[in-house]
Amino acid sequence: MSTLLMTSKDGTSKFIPIEKIDNFKEKIHGEIITPTDDQYESAKKLWNGMIDKKPALIARCKGVADVIAAVNFSKEHNLLFSVRGGGHNVAGTAIADEGLVIDLSEMRSVTVNPEQRVAHAEGGVQLGDLDQETQKFNLAVPVGLVSATGVAGLTLHGGTGWLLRKHGLTIDNLLSVDIVTADGQLKKASENENSDLFWAIRGGGGNFGVITGFEFKLHPVGPKVWMSVPMYPLDRAKEVMDACCEYMKKAPEDLGVLGVYWSAPEVPEVPERYHGTPVLILLGCYTGPFEEGEKVIAPLREIGTPIADLSAPMTWVEAQKFLDEDYPDGAFYYWKSIYMDHLNGEVLEALAKHTATRPSPESSIDVWMLGGAMNRISPTATAFYKRELPYMLGIEANWAKREDAPANIKWANDVIKDMQKFTSGGSYLNFPGFVEEKEALLQGSYGPNLNRLREIKAKYDPSNLFSGVLNIEPK
Repeated sequence: MSTLLMTSKDGTSKFIPIEKIDNFKEKIHGEIITPTDDQYESAKKLWNGMIDKKPALIARCKGVADVIAAVNFSKEHNLLFSVRGGGHNVAGTAIADEGLVIDLSEMRSVTVNPEQRVAHAEGGVQLGDLDQETQKFNLAVPVGLVSATGVAGLTLHGGTGWLLRKHGLTIDNLLSVDIVTADGQLKKASENENSDLFWAIRGGGGNFGVITGFEFKLHPVGPKVWMSVPMYPLDRAKEVMDACCEYMKKAPEDLGVLGVYWSAPEVPEVPERYHGTPVLILLGCYTGPFEEGEKVIAPLREIGTPIADLSAPMTWVEAQKFLDEDYPDGAFYYWKSIYMDHLNGEVLEALAKHTATRPSPESSIDVWMLGGAMNRISPTATAFYKRELPYMLGIEANWAKREDAPANIKWANDVIKDMQKFTSGGSYLNFPGFVEEKEALLQGSYGPNLNRLREIKAKYDPSNLFSGVLNIEPK
């Protein structure tokens, strides 16, 4: 083989001489993996079983120099490329079909300065890596809810988790980034250095470069927290959600809650007659003073009599892994989202109806209770615009067999379509489906911030080298 067939940025095919690839290999310390290598199948595999793309090259980077070499190689040959961080990437955009994958998944170093309450994480770090290091000092970064999630992808589109009401989104706790931009240079971006670029990456995704390092502000959390996990039958969901929403108006911001329309798990704590039946779970985490936690979550557990209640104290690390088993590698996923202005009776009745008609019992509709610190930041202070609304729906279609994809994807889209009549809308870009509705996602997520994003894109990436999950084209 004297050449390798690859896809260019404009979608055409081109042959890259093997000597060029050999030269590329000599410039990096990590591996260059091709389709003929033994590790290729495992290297291209993503968490979402729906994604089965076949990249021509995978550059498994060991450090910043490798990332710079990979960016320059793709630019030199005008190649289609993608950037892979350390985690889920439910939309599958981390893999460039017949292109180059710049893979940061082995860049997983975390360092913590407990005195300054600052953590530095490389671009391939997962939430579990971050929690493991920061909890040694009873500190935490406000991140997501599943430990195998990648810090990079989560952060670049906002970052929602248990701490959002107390400390805001993940981006609201970002102090700086190290980023390789389209000119092949490593830059620092912060409030004081390349501040326009720092504004853009906080919500603007991977459109501006490859972020090799994140610097986060830390907050005292743990070591023990209280989890709320009462389960109520679906026919009582309206009453329960009404009471939950009313309580959350006055609850301390140390309490984060999701109303999860799901299925009762097959565990000993749940009576067997309810196994697999549709339920509403008031899933919450209280991270304030531990001795007050049981009292704070009590109102969520006492809206009548739950069919089961798995509420308990646990460590923060355990809380962050509480949902891990529900999102196994290789299962099939399609997630969408919509922000809600209100949750009136008609909305709640619709949610119960859609829960009852799920094609898969693993699927859920998650009602995120927003507000607090997330809302106190101006919508124009970062690229992340949708801050003012009180609720967000995460529609998670999760299923076990590939042939069931059409029915499950249709269900998720039907839920979104139905919910649009109740709200001014907008989407959370970590749950973007397969990015089918590009312009609607852009407008719904960024609003008036989109023009500024395109101007900053023109400054740092005028040739549109980076496209991220959702391509923001330069103005």
